[in-house]
Amino acid sequence: MEFNMKKEAGFTTNLPYGELHIAGDEEYGFRPYQLMTSSIAVCSGGVLRKILEKKRIAFSDLRIQADVTRNDEKSGRIEKIHLHYIITGEELPLDKIEKSIELARKNCSMLQSVIDSIEVTETFEIK
Repeated sequence: MEFNMKKEAGFTTNLPYGELHIAGDEEYGFRPYQLMTSSIAVCSGGVLRKILEKKRIAFSDLRIQADVTRNDEKSGRIEKIHLHYIITGEELPLDKIEKSIELARKNCSMLQSVIDSIEVTETFEIK
């Protein structure tokens, strides 16, 4: 990946899906903490989706709410990310969902990359 400085502020990079703008100021692009949080949430959710599909657990929707706790005394360091999965479906087996989330946690490369420096917690609800 190559990042190019923008004249006003921040950087850009070109990826197969398109151009990504990154900056400390939301006026000029996505903020780095937003991208890190998104990477962890979407990686976890993608792995969970695959696990549920492999277990043939029928669901119609999966949403993720991510709450971030940052430490302003340490340059805005991300201290904690809480992921809340909202899974929509009928007669979903709670025990299998819970085990699937545990398995997703172990197999999400982004979460595993930060596991020793950021506290990541998960909860879920069925709709």
